[in-house]
Amino acid sequence: MKVSFCDLKKLNGAYDEAYISSLKEVLNSGWYIQGEKKKAFESEFADYCGAQYCVGVGNGLDALTLIIRAYDFPKGSEILVSEHTFIASVFAIIHAGCIPVLVGCDQDSYNIDVASAKTFVSSKTVAIMPVHLYGRVCDMDAISELASECRLKVIEDAAQAHGAKWNGVRTGSLGDAAGFSFYPGKNLGALGDGGAVVTNDAVLAKRVRELSNYGSNVKYEHGSIGVNSRLDEVQAGFLSVKLPDLDMLNERRRLVAEFYLKNIRNPKVELPSVKLMDRENHVWHLFVITTDCRPELTEYLKFHGVETLIHYPHSISDQKCFDSSSEVELDDSTVKSDLADRVLSLPLSPVMTEDEVMHVVKVINDFVL
Repeated sequence: MKVSFCDLKKLNGAYDEAYISSLKEVLNSGWYIQGEKKKAFESEFADYCGAQYCVGVGNGLDALTLIIRAYDFPKGSEILVSEHTFIASVFAIIHAGCIPVLVGCDQDSYNIDVASAKTFVSSKTVAIMPVHLYGRVCDMDAISELASECRLKVIEDAAQAHGAKWNGVRTGSLGDAAGFSFYPGKNLGALGDGGAVVTNDAVLAKRVRELSNYGSNVKYEHGSIGVNSRLDEVQAGFLSVKLPDLDMLNERRRLVAEFYLKNIRNPKVELPSVKLMDRENHVWHLFVITTDCRPELTEYLKFHGVETLIHYPHSISDQKCFDSSSEVELDDSTVKSDLADRVLSLPLSPVMTEDEVMHVVKVINDFVL
């Protein structure tokens, strides 16, 4: 049996007719940028997140970058972020003219270690970026306490956690602002690139909208040096089609994850540490195990038809763009974990069949070295 990591063709196939209908509406409107589809989705997604404002932008990286730029922090300001994350979290800070300070990650949740973050706060620290990695919400109580104590902005990187909740509040409304990605493989994925900024701050939302539209609020009048980063009408329409099903799709992900957690029993595999009673905290964008024999297990799974990926195989500080010749330098006291050498992502999607899930479990349980 072959088990794909995430069958996007099957997932999106369920929406064929609705997608075509939405596309025809865009075509017939003759309006393809900054139109009614984008406005509608922004309103719908803001409501879904429990926030007042949503600004659709080109992608998740732009969403985070625009938030930081909109705050207009002093040059050289520092932003705390976990060292175990996707590169976009760090690039956004750099693109916006700030300095990323890489702090430790919690070995159980893979999310930012708030105790570690606190030790890195300096007079230059202006914000903390909790990355809700793999779909699990960070400890927002501890983050909010640290932010309040040190007067920091909280910028959520919610690119992998659409719909996840902390104490009943969804991502997007847990900090001062949040950046989302709608890359096709996300829990709420478009059929191309897309992103959004979500916030309850009217001033910030207006500033982000201006910056994302060539620094303009009035056509041909440019108050800022902005960029072109706007969620287009076609993708906005597709996202509006899928959004009503997001909670249902997330629940299917949880069921697959819970089956893995209850049935994978191989001493060479360490499962994610979760409390099932807190299931709303995790929407399982990825199901990530750790193992000390990753190369052997990966090849074994591949031989038995199970596709896996690694999120992420290199620590941020090991990326070539940050080598000694780079114009960009990370904080000297970078904390590193061994997660990059041990993590492995198993197939998980809302369209996996029971047979596929059981096959993954059996193959892993049969693995010996």
